Amino acid sequence: MTDPSRTKRLAGVDIGTLTCRLLIADLQHEGRLIEVRSERRILRLGEGVDQTKQLSVTAMKRVLQCLKEWRELIDTTQVDAVVVVATSAVRDATNRDEFLDRVKHEAGFEVELISGEEEARRTMLGIRSGLPQGVTDVLALDIGGGSTEFILDRPGQNPVVRSIDIGVVRLCERLLQHDPPTDGEVSQAREWIARETKAAVAGMGSYQAATFVGTAGTVTSLAAMAQKLPTYEPARIHNYILQLDTIQELEQTLLSRKRTDRAGLPGLEKGREDVIAAGAIIIRTIMVTLGISVVLVSDLGLREGVVLHLASQGYA
Repeated sequence: MTDPSRTKRLAGVDIGTLTCRLLIADLQHEGRLIEVRSERRILRLGEGVDQTKQLSVTAMKRVLQCLKEWRELIDTTQVDAVVVVATSAVRDATNRDEFLDRVKHEAGFEVELISGEEEARRTMLGIRSGLPQGVTDVLALDIGGGSTEFILDRPGQNPVVRSIDIGVVRLCERLLQHDPPTDGEVSQAREWIARETKAAVAGMGSYQAATFVGTAGTVTSLAAMAQKLPTYEPARIHNYILQLDTIQELEQTLLSRKRTDRAGLPGLEKGREDVIAAGAIIIRTIMVTLGISVVLVSDLGLREGVVLHLASQGYA
């Protein structure tokens, strides 16, 4: 018989448009997660999906290989329960069932395909678990590969979620055709992002008084670059305050270089050289559009949120 007082070990996998993430964590009795193992790999599952509406054979192969390795890791770490979610790229792909079937048979994972709204709700669970004391109302921004979510979360009220179909991979494939992007492409991108942002927050409520929090790879990479970190240090990135002025400077640095010349910039994760400029354009334009001058960086997000959601389903 299982000892009910024993610490439960849970695993969560987030299959994203650009990045796949794994978290294995021990669930403490007070509901806190203690990380046992975490990994993040830029695998570009959503490559080409905006145009073709199909997950490519090579992209699926990359992700399946990673998932098979993670299956072995999860099995050897004696996990009590595991949850795997897929987001924008898989939602948009007409061959999603083929991919989900292959994941089940080749990697042994049942994948939950979550909506943009559910993705945002679980992302907020992750964000809330690591906010500084005193932060109550939150306007969270989650910039992904295929979409971007705005989440207004106020204690005692239902969260308000708006999702726009602009992410770093989609923006690169649709508009940023040159390397580096031309002024015209950047201008067109800004207009599109500003228009979608205004539509997203219209009728959202009093977001102006909320703390603006950014999560996922774009904002954490910019925080690492702002501090010129030679290696990724979660403790220095989490709850870092990133100024709009700094984002604008980093954006100009990125847009003035070809993607090959961005490699090696302090703080920039390998494999993110092409999409980081798109990410900088997105967050800078959103902040300018909303009149926001600082963003609180969260190193916690969907990956942690899916594990906390799993815990709430009867593993606490």
